[in-house]
Amino acid sequence: MIQPITYHIALGSNKGDKFKNLQSAVDAIHEYVGSIKLISKVYKSPAMGFKGDDFLNCCLILESDLNPKKVLKALLKIEKSLGRVRSKKDAYETRTIDLDIVFAEDQIIDTKTLQIPHPEMQKRKFVLQPLNDIAIKAKHPKLNKEVSVLLAECEDMSVLEPIKIWLKNPSKAYNFSKFDYIAIEGNIGAGKTSLATKIAYDFNAKLILERFKDNPFLPKFYQDASRYAFPLEMSFLADRYQQISDDLSQLDLFKDFIVSDYDVFKSLIFSKITLQEDEFKLYRKLFNLMYKDLRKPDLYVYLYQNTARLKENIKKRGRDYEQNIESDYLEKINAGYLEFLKSQSDFNVKIIDISDKDFIDNRADYLWILNEICGE
Repeated sequence: MIQPITYHIALGSNKGDKFKNLQSAVDAIHEYVGSIKLISKVYKSPAMGFKGDDFLNCCLILESDLNPKKVLKALLKIEKSLGRVRSKKDAYETRTIDLDIVFAEDQIIDTKTLQIPHPEMQKRKFVLQPLNDIAIKAKHPKLNKEVSVLLAECEDMSVLEPIKIWLKNPSKAYNFSKFDYIAIEGNIGAGKTSLATKIAYDFNAKLILERFKDNPFLPKFYQDASRYAFPLEMSFLADRYQQISDDLSQLDLFKDFIVSDYDVFKSLIFSKITLQEDEFKLYRKLFNLMYKDLRKPDLYVYLYQNTARLKENIKKRGRDYEQNIESDYLEKINAGYLEFLKSQSDFNVKIIDISDKDFIDNRADYLWILNEICGE
């Protein structure tokens, strides 16, 4: 899973419906670039370097999986879609929208097409003031000064006027506040860990990830299933029970909800497939004793992918012990999950078919899944 990069973006408009231009740019950044964490107040400021109408300016904090070069490319595309026409003259001019990368964490980039930090930002009050609203402690990686210090030292005497209308953050449209605990489930290679991780980053959730990598029986099971199925399932059950019990009991005041990439009930689904009948009967008795004491998720999301896509994903992630998994085994797991979920009357279940989706590389697919999860 790629660690998102935090960007600080400056926005400005002095042509047409300026506020609408800013909101349209914010919406497009959300749709195509990444998750918007904070948006500053909007300020009216005089044009700098040329005669023209006053600008409306703001700044926002963005988290994106894209590298700076790709973020710049996306911002330029958004500018063009909103009517920005860049002249070849090296001069300031009226514009419908102006989008600039101010910071990309502590990165320093100096190429012909991209300079980070923005080389003029410390001279511009219309950048520093809104930036100070949302990132007062952010430090300029070249000047080694915080934004608040740069604002205090700025020689720009422009008078900025805050307007009383706030831009809407489209990231807030996804209402995860109605959930305390969400479990993301799916077959092997369905993408449950990737989705749970992205949601945790984007919506300030406590993340619980299954510790399957530490299970010594898993590689052995794929080599000799009949011999190692029972110790594998028992070790998974014990570890899942302990992890969920511990993590759900630990209150985190700084997180809004909990998201996990599994629910303990998966132990019963997998064991029904892997164990002999007598082993499964014993296992089920132990499972029922443990499961009844566990807290159940408010929402159970099952990511369905067809077998062909699962095989592609398994091959792509390259775990040696998974490469010989049979299609029949994956189909039995899918059938087991669906049979279980469709029989649940006391679970809030959403089955989402993502066989034709790629939410890792296609942000539109990711936003579609968020709408499916949060929709009524």
